[in-house]
Amino acid sequence: MRKSIASTPSILLIGASRGLGYAMAGEFVKRRWNVVGTVRGKTRTRLHELADRHPDQVAIESADITDPDQLAALRDRLVNHRFDVLFVNAGTANPHQDDTIATVSTQEFVHVMVTNALGPMRAIEALESLVAEDGLIGIMSSGQGSVAGNEKGGHELYRGSKAALNMFMRSYAARHAGERRSLLLMAPGWIRTDLGGPEAPYSVEETIPDIVSVVIGKRDRPGLEYLDRMGKTVPW
Repeated sequence: MRKSIASTPSILLIGASRGLGYAMAGEFVKRRWNVVGTVRGKTRTRLHELADRHPDQVAIESADITDPDQLAALRDRLVNHRFDVLFVNAGTANPHQDDTIATVSTQEFVHVMVTNALGPMRAIEALESLVAEDGLIGIMSSGQGSVAGNEKGGHELYRGSKAALNMFMRSYAARHAGERRSLLLMAPGWIRTDLGGPEAPYSVEETIPDIVSVVIGKRDRPGLEYLDRMGKTVPW
């Protein structure tokens, strides 16, 4: 991958092998950004196919956000890079989302909370030094992480993990108050992906351009915002 130059913006996209992360990588390529995307393990993914088609724009790294040592190793490999955007797109859900928080297994609770809340924040803490001082750090959250917006219940563990993520990001923002970087929690909406399922009302094709536009537009506004894919504020 060619070295970043002033006229070519770049993004480090954590979790880009499939779903929304892969689609975001493709959209950033269309907009002539350089993309470093991460995958887990050594299995060939759709991101590899994108890199084959755009070798001058796409590079692939391996990292699991649940493993602090892998995040530290990723930072060390990229230490000479400076990115305009760091965006963390990792996430999961428990297989039985109708389970209440009292009935979900401890193993599932730990897995979802580590993947959706602890892992993304560890990734930010590990990789923040790679982001330009006036760049953006973002995470894929969810509207289901809104405490104020929870009027119907359901999906309790997933909701709780995203609410925890939002709280941790607000604490991060408080610790970095006054800095020039923009911080973003993105609530993309219910989208037809492996995670969202076939009943979701929105397709990847119709939503990803909006999501990427919000990410790019947010770079001009320092501080933390919790936004949907149309750029509207989501209530905490």
